[in-house]
Amino acid sequence: MEVILLERVAKLGHMGEVVRVKDGFARNFLLKRGKALRATTDNRAKFEGMKVELEANNLKAKGEATKVAEKIDGRNVVVLRQASETGQLFGSVSVRDIISSFESDGVTIARSQVMLDAPIKTIGKHKISIAVHPEVEVSVSVTVARSADEAERINRGEDISTRQEDQDAAAEALAAAGEFFDPEARRDEEPQEEAAPE
Repeated sequence: MEVILLERVAKLGHMGEVVRVKDGFARNFLLKRGKALRATTDNRAKFEGMKVELEANNLKAKGEATKVAEKIDGRNVVVLRQASETGQLFGSVSVRDIISSFESDGVTIARSQVMLDAPIKTIGKHKISIAVHPEVEVSVSVTVARSADEAERINRGEDISTRQEDQDAAAEALAAAGEFFDPEARRDEEPQEEAAPE
């Protein structure tokens, strides 16, 4: 089906373009949400009449979205979850969790604006994109941790993939090995090479 786009649609086209899409995508998404019109001769004429108004509304919305984008660009939100010692989450962090983290910081984001391809399933710092407007996209980071202390360590850049007890034990073992082996010790006897039989 051919449609006329009423706004920019990612990976499809800009406002005013006539594009061919699958019928289901057109009916269930583009037409239903008011993002496009069927590309009939009547609708083409209707679009030409609406074009100036649509562009003005788009500029206004883009200006407002830019202000919101400046507020959240580069922001880091923390999501606390239970996880195994290896860093695998016992659940996952979804779009809903990210939205609620931003709401606790006083920023309202729509579910459709968060660009998360798959739920986050590991501890660490993850970069995601938020499209506050079809033409304005910002990058934010989501820190997933087991505790607030661990989140701070992740944000400082520490490697938390191993347990703290394991790191302490490894440091103690290295110190003990250093004391046990004296680097200046000499061997009294040099190994003698056996004479090769002739």
